[in-house]
Amino acid sequence: MQRFDVIVIGSGPGGEGAAMQAAKSGKSVAVVEFYKDVGGGCTHWGTIPSKTLRHAVQRILEVKNNPLFTSIADTCDLSFPKLLRSAEGVIRKQVSMRHTFYERNEVQIIHGRARFVDPHTIQVNGEHGFEERFTGDHFVIATGSRPHRPADIDFTHPRIFDSDTILRMNLVPQSVTIFGAGVIGCEYASIFRGLGIKVNLVHSRDKLLAFLDDEIIDALSYHLREQGVLLRHNEEFERVEGLDDGVILHLKSGKRLKTDILLWANGRVGNSQEMGLEEIGISVNNRGQIPINADFQTSLPHIYAAGDVIGPPSLASAAYDQGRYAATHLIHGKADAALARDIPNGIYTSPEISSLGRTERELTAAKVPYEVGHAMFRSLARAQITGNAVGMLKLLFHRETLEILGIHCFGDQASEIIHIGQAIMTQKAPANTLKYFINTTFNYPTMAEAYRVAALNGINRLF
Repeated sequence: MQRFDVIVIGSGPGGEGAAMQAAKSGKSVAVVEFYKDVGGGCTHWGTIPSKTLRHAVQRILEVKNNPLFTSIADTCDLSFPKLLRSAEGVIRKQVSMRHTFYERNEVQIIHGRARFVDPHTIQVNGEHGFEERFTGDHFVIATGSRPHRPADIDFTHPRIFDSDTILRMNLVPQSVTIFGAGVIGCEYASIFRGLGIKVNLVHSRDKLLAFLDDEIIDALSYHLREQGVLLRHNEEFERVEGLDDGVILHLKSGKRLKTDILLWANGRVGNSQEMGLEEIGISVNNRGQIPINADFQTSLPHIYAAGDVIGPPSLASAAYDQGRYAATHLIHGKADAALARDIPNGIYTSPEISSLGRTERELTAAKVPYEVGHAMFRSLARAQITGNAVGMLKLLFHRETLEILGIHCFGDQASEIIHIGQAIMTQKAPANTLKYFINTTFNYPTMAEAYRVAALNGINRLF
């Protein structure tokens, strides 16, 4: 029976972060991966393929909307299945690169499904009857999540999809209903609409992405509608009826929405089933998520969990840093809390959204005296040059200390632009104030100068 200092279960961002951190600290490390290739859901079913697909759609829209390329745009006929193939090369490169990481750091990869036999032993069952047990001093569970599938929906129907199976669709739909307007639902609404497909986006709440700043929510709702997405709020699902020529979504309000396909994007569950967790004393909630403490330890201190299997924020970037934190803590008994804190979100709708820190709603509830600085992209020369003038950068700062309290960006390259503000916001006082943006020279023309514009806009509100 082989023994390792650290056994990581799952090779997505959380597992990779933990494995690399432990290996570079001189520990013997093994990674157990159920799928035939490393990378996890992020590489094979989630972030990489969907963002590659989105990028392809964005480039098509740029061509079609540019009067210089009208003749080319008229001959551009790329279907959803054709665009999906553009992701295959990126996935292969990502898998190859990650294999190299593990080989270079002498991390052993074991393919199969892991199950705990006792708190320090797992059994791995793989293909062709492979079965072997491994022992470890510490474990990191980073098995990710999967789409939530209600039992009364027939996901074997050729026109009913979730966010995993949609990436294998070979149909060319003219219309789609998306049930669930979380991050995944909103992103796919943008992708499908960008391809000229009619979209119903059905939501059980009264606003999109309620964790965002209200002004950003309003901007997203407006632009989705402007693009032609039909938003339906406060709707409850009753049943799904699969037909030969489409799918009918029956809602409790009495509405019936018939489209060529249905994409179910309403929630995710942690991949914690059949791992023997309950038998060793680790409980999971009704969404399959594993409870952890502030140091990512489960109820058994030598077993950690990171990434989507522990629940929100369910971001690849967060998962990687959580894995690094867990490995650092299990080795040294402590870790810098900042490693897994102050994580920006990136939402790849069209336009993009990214934010960090608190919203106006949260600051008002906490009675923090704040002020707002705006930079509208339509006033930036770089945005005018690129033709991506929709959007804004919004800075929230303390009225007295000028400390940056929140950064909210909506528009082209938002997920890149956010990092400039992040670098300042995460500094210790007095370096984390509005003054940095006011007193710094930005290249011109750039999108980065939005920070100077927003800072001057905000400081002018104080006088």
